[in-house]
Amino acid sequence: MPVNRNALIRYRTIDSCLQSRRRKWTLDDLIEACSDAIYEYQGIMTGVSRRTIQADIEMMRSNKLGYEAPIIVVDKKYYTYEDKNYSITNIPLNNQDMQVLGEVTSLLQQFKGFNHFADLSEMVSKLEDKIYTQKTHSAPVIDFEKNDNLKGLEYIEVIRKAIVAKKTICVTYQSFKAREASTFCFSAYLLKEYRNRWFVLGVAHVRHQPLLNLALDRIQSITGHEDLYRENTDIDFSTYYNDVIGVTKSPGQRDCEVIFWIDNKNAPYVITKPLHHTQKLLNEDETGKIFSIRVILNFELERELLGFGSKMRVLGPRILVKQIREQLQKTLDNYKLL
Repeated sequence: MPVNRNALIRYRTIDSCLQSRRRKWTLDDLIEACSDAIYEYQGIMTGVSRRTIQADIEMMRSNKLGYEAPIIVVDKKYYTYEDKNYSITNIPLNNQDMQVLGEVTSLLQQFKGFNHFADLSEMVSKLEDKIYTQKTHSAPVIDFEKNDNLKGLEYIEVIRKAIVAKKTICVTYQSFKAREASTFCFSAYLLKEYRNRWFVLGVAHVRHQPLLNLALDRIQSITGHEDLYRENTDIDFSTYYNDVIGVTKSPGQRDCEVIFWIDNKNAPYVITKPLHHTQKLLNEDETGKIFSIRVILNFELERELLGFGSKMRVLGPRILVKQIREQLQKTLDNYKLL
């Protein structure tokens, strides 16, 4: 059965709310959440009526859209899912969905050859594999890297909306080093993904507070806050990570030339998948090849280089050579205990 865009936005919003067990959702809460979502995505300011949301809940409970959502009312007031793992996003696609998805995929395929749309290639491949899997009821033929047990993924959309709307959020956060969690107002600027782990960059509302990089899996809760959003006027985040491997960087940190040797057997892996877009081949002989990259020095860079073990030798800068040597020595010392 055809569903208009506004209804889909409301269904997804209700689904997102009922998935969250961090708070209780009354009908008024759901109305407010859906009204905010409709305004954000459609620019409609008239809000959503109580009757509309009640009808949406009944529609989601039914099998007309294939949802059959297990929505229950607790204490005659609070709406939630009886099955805490349920989500309408887990429902198999119906024939109409498959047809629309196929049309969208066909449209996106036309852009795969254009440089400006290079990032679409992986998206199109995922869609094509999803369609194939659903149509043939067979196992996927493409397996993308993923980690379904990652914590904090539920905050991605909340943070994205706060960035777009330029709204302050209140974050309760506990780093791995902290003994207890702290709560603070936060203006978010950029969501960053690195190796399936998500981070958010922004500033806490404390005087002279530097740019913070928070791991989403260390966030305990996020709520909205009326404190005035602090806009970014100093950093161009479209180029901020151009000189970085990973996510660790401080504003004003200078990059440097990192030179390393790798043996001939493993050099092809570095050639076909460069460590960084600045990678250059400097020299080669019968034993191996020497490359350079221009990046800032951080933990992720060290981990990347150490991952090659004895197949790689860092030649410069001197401070990085010292750090790598110390790490390798600690590794050897660990094995002396066996």
